[in-house]
Amino acid sequence: MTVHETALKSRTWAWYVTGSRELHDYSVDFLTFREDLDATPLVKGLPGDQCQCPHWGYVLRGRLSYRVGDHDEVFEAGDAFYLPPGHIPVQNEPGSEFVQFSPTRQLPETQAVMRSNMEALRVG
Repeated sequence: MTVHETALKSRTWAWYVTGSRELHDYSVDFLTFREDLDATPLVKGLPGDQCQCPHWGYVLRGRLSYRVGDHDEVFEAGDAFYLPPGHIPVQNEPGSEFVQFSPTRQLPETQAVMRSNMEALRVG
């Protein structure tokens, strides 16, 4: 059983599977990447073309890379992480699983832009 199967609300996208729950003022997302993904085109349209929502998390399996400012941050299984506003997910190992905590009020704008860009990429 993967971590997303324990979540209440589950969504499957081409590149990843996510399940989420709200916990007070935070959204808790359980994510599993099916394949490598550079999300640079998915965050276009957000301020600075970067995710402006901060995230805290823990990597359960695999490896994740994010561009933060002028450098990349790499997190592997067993790492806890913090991503400040102004980051871009740039690479992940297929099969990577992690749990991520994000402020519920800030997350919907980011998700809406990313979903719209995913749909445009799927259609175009």
